[in-house]
Amino acid sequence: MSDVFSAINGRTSANNFDPTHVMSAADITELANLANQTPTSFNQQNWRLVAVNSPAAKARLKAAAYNQPKVGDAAVTFVVVGIVGGHTKLPALIKPMLDGGHIDQAAYDGWIGMANGMYNGKEQFQRDEAIRSASMAAMTLMYAAHGKGLVSGAMIGFDPAAVAAECKLAADEIPVMLIAVGNPAPGNWPRKVRRAVTEVLSFSAD
Repeated sequence: MSDVFSAINGRTSANNFDPTHVMSAADITELANLANQTPTSFNQQNWRLVAVNSPAAKARLKAAAYNQPKVGDAAVTFVVVGIVGGHTKLPALIKPMLDGGHIDQAAYDGWIGMANGMYNGKEQFQRDEAIRSASMAAMTLMYAAHGKGLVSGAMIGFDPAAVAAECKLAADEIPVMLIAVGNPAPGNWPRKVRRAVTEVLSFSAD
């Protein structure tokens, strides 16, 4: 548990990356697998990652991200993608729970029914959920990178249409953010000061 606390208290955003650092496909996959443990509403798993790590692909993504240097310098930049309407995939996603005897047919049907009742016909809510899920996965990914001794930097400064085209995203997919990951280069700022906990925490009345 202390390792988790250390990651939370120690991780900071990086802008400067070692451009000579190369990550293997196995190392990139390990980070994605750790991010894949992130919980989602109803377990709809309505997000995915695109790992951009070749020099040519990084150059194209950098152009779509207003030429931010870290996109080109980092060993890999992940495009974190939210999927709208993820609840429609639930029947297949939770069937292993039914087949394994962890839930019965009534629970299975109720699970799907509640999700459909919450999301069907509510496109904005589906979009909000996709962004929520992708954002939670992004934070897990950044902590995973920190745990591997890497630094990361999240970005929302990019042309969404250009990123979607570069990554060949489907019509129901949203590029939520970019996360650069790699070894640090000199010049990164120290961890920025946070507000006092008394400014961010309140207790409900009895």
